[in-house]
Amino acid sequence: MPRQSAAVYRRRRLAVLLILIVVLAAVTGGLWVAIAQPWKTGAEPAPKTPSAQPTDGTATDAPPTTPSDSASPDPSGDPSAPPGVVACEAGDVEVTAVTDAETYAADALPKLSITLTNKSDRDCTMNVGSATQKFTITSGNDVWWRSTDCQTDPSDQIATLTAGATVSTKTPVVWDRTRSAVGTCDQQNRARAPGGGASYHVEVSIGGFASVSTRQIILR
Repeated sequence: MPRQSAAVYRRRRLAVLLILIVVLAAVTGGLWVAIAQPWKTGAEPAPKTPSAQPTDGTATDAPPTTPSDSASPDPSGDPSAPPGVVACEAGDVEVTAVTDAETYAADALPKLSITLTNKSDRDCTMNVGSATQKFTITSGNDVWWRSTDCQTDPSDQIATLTAGATVSTKTPVVWDRTRSAVGTCDQQNRARAPGGGASYHVEVSIGGFASVSTRQIILR
């Protein structure tokens, strides 16, 4: 076998050296990529934990919550209103003035109440507190008495009116048969309403809704 020249040996050594350089470059580059991971722009998301499944195989996962599901503002704007129940509108509620009698003897004091009827086909809420109630008693065009003139400690109360139901106030307001005015609340000798068969009319409003008609009473 003929002896190879020195030039051939040099070419083989150069080839081996080039192969070693390529291998080292590949190993070094791979190590840097594994450590630095330059393509990442943020932290990796945490692994999802699988939800528990019932033993009978029925799925129990709730549907995802949307922004509208998680925050449902109350249409009435009142935080104490029950969720999902809307505020009553004027066409929903019929307000009626009620008295305990039609005719009163000279020593009898009229007791005034309110009935509310939800005429709509849905439940609704309204403020039925004393702060929103106002009884007015007139004789012709003459206003004799207002329940708000000398009212004390008015309060608010949000109530739900069931569709089709009628409710009444439990504690009536008593008219003392005198003429009211804000400046005469403490007077003992206020003008007394004439009797003898005189006719008076009672009207009421509550929660911003007024009675559609008045209630007539006769004072003896």
